[in-house]
Amino acid sequence: MYAIIQILGKQYKVEKDRWLLVPKMEKEEGDSLDLDQVMMFHDGEKTLIGKPYVKNVTVQAKVLQPLFKDKKIVVFKYKKRKDYRRKQGHRQKYTKIMIEDIKKTA
Repeated sequence: MYAIIQILGKQYKVEKDRWLLVPKMEKEEGDSLDLDQVMMFHDGEKTLIGKPYVKNVTVQAKVLQPLFKDKKIVVFKYKKRKDYRRKQGHRQKYTKIMIEDIKKTA
């Protein structure tokens, strides 16, 4: 059983008992989330596709780490023969969540 959900404008394929990195959310560690923006749901036998969301399907998740930083990437801009060089680093901030259950009601 899996579902495709939308969190903060991005789409993710989720399964039960799997963790997921999503963009930074203002939640505390241990908080529970009820995600109802389910775009597709597959239970092994049939597939439900929403227009845009599937009704009566919710995904329950729990926050494992509220602030998780990805590894640093380096952005380097360069123009030859113009004495132009810019070096900049970036670390994206994520929230680590655990998918606890995918529920279909009625």
